[in-house]
Amino acid sequence: MKILVVGNGGREHALCWKLAQSREVSEIFCAPGNGGTARENKTKNIDIGVGDFDALAKFASENKIDLIVIGPDNPLADGIVDHLERASHRVFGPNKEQAKLEWSKVHAKETMRRLSIPTADFEVFENKEKALAYAKQNELARVVKVDGLALGKGVMVCDTVEEVDQALSSIFDQKAFGDAGQKIIIEQKLIGEELSILCLCDGKTLKAMPACQDHKRRYDGDKGPNTGGMGAYTPVPLYDKYQKQIEEQVLAPISNALQDGRLSFKGVLFIGILIADDIPYVLEFNARFGDPETQAVLPRMKSDLALALLACTNQSLAHIDLQFDQGASLCVVAVGKDYPKSSSKGETITVSQLDSSTTVQLFHAGTSLKDDIVITNGGRVLGVTGLGKDLSEASKNAYKAIENVNFNQMEYRKDIGSRAMRSVAK
Repeated sequence: MKILVVGNGGREHALCWKLAQSREVSEIFCAPGNGGTARENKTKNIDIGVGDFDALAKFASENKIDLIVIGPDNPLADGIVDHLERASHRVFGPNKEQAKLEWSKVHAKETMRRLSIPTADFEVFENKEKALAYAKQNELARVVKVDGLALGKGVMVCDTVEEVDQALSSIFDQKAFGDAGQKIIIEQKLIGEELSILCLCDGKTLKAMPACQDHKRRYDGDKGPNTGGMGAYTPVPLYDKYQKQIEEQVLAPISNALQDGRLSFKGVLFIGILIADDIPYVLEFNARFGDPETQAVLPRMKSDLALALLACTNQSLAHIDLQFDQGASLCVVAVGKDYPKSSSKGETITVSQLDSSTTVQLFHAGTSLKDDIVITNGGRVLGVTGLGKDLSEASKNAYKAIENVNFNQMEYRKDIGSRAMRSVAK
């Protein structure tokens, strides 16, 4: 197979890395790719942007691409799959209507309610006054979400009515989120611990990958602003404790709805869950591989990813046996000092004595090549994934390895997975 991967982040490097391991794959093209995909086995970068659907379709035709894998959310929301399928290409990813589970939070919440999946109580609003009145009347209504895509920044968790008022002002008065904020949700604030599950889906069959947990906050101790993700680990002890409830109350309703036609979806369904009062509440759906969750999950995957993704395009996923090793993995993300306020650009990245064995993997994100030298080119620059027999060993391997990576003003969190390791130690 020849495969085209669309995107340029850490997720796309991890996808290319894993797809290259398949005996069925001869060539991989990444559009536009990054400094890591440029050097990955079997992989070549193509200078086509993720939004240039016509150029992607033309490249796929001219190069006889067998499978196109879509990485980021925005092209999915803009209908990239519809466009490429109209040009007779085989694409892994949901069409625009199916991807609405991510690009419209209102649609996602209404779908959860319709399928009787546990989710926080919510109301939908299109103006500030009614939304604020609702928050004043309901002391638990403290989470404000814009309906559309907002680069991961469209959710504001508030403690007071005053904070809700500020959030509403930024959405409706200052138009901080543009068209994405034309509709909003105000929902009940839940207190608990989060986890995520990536599920492969072929339209009828749903197969879950190992649960993982992302660290969104910028600084140690879950302090500071939300980011695209500072690290992730798998497996999650919390999932082991609540696996039965999650399977019965979340995965089964989705699976049943796919089989009887009440829900249409193919690709990756990313399910964000928060456990509160022993109930698995679904916080959100994403319609693509998570980042950095993918960099944590794929290194544990033993089965052929290319064949699994292909199966999702022809409704044969039921015949694929997804296998993962019994160990653990932990990904630490390195960023520039001023992230998420600003990105790092043009700084030389040096890597020394990185363990090239199976215990460590380096995934590039915001990087590029300049005269064959890898330089920084984004907010989240790279991720180092450590593997081990358990989370403690995976953590040691990841943190030992990241000490050998350096660029000017590089920072990373020192506590990825620490809460899970403490809970295991008890």
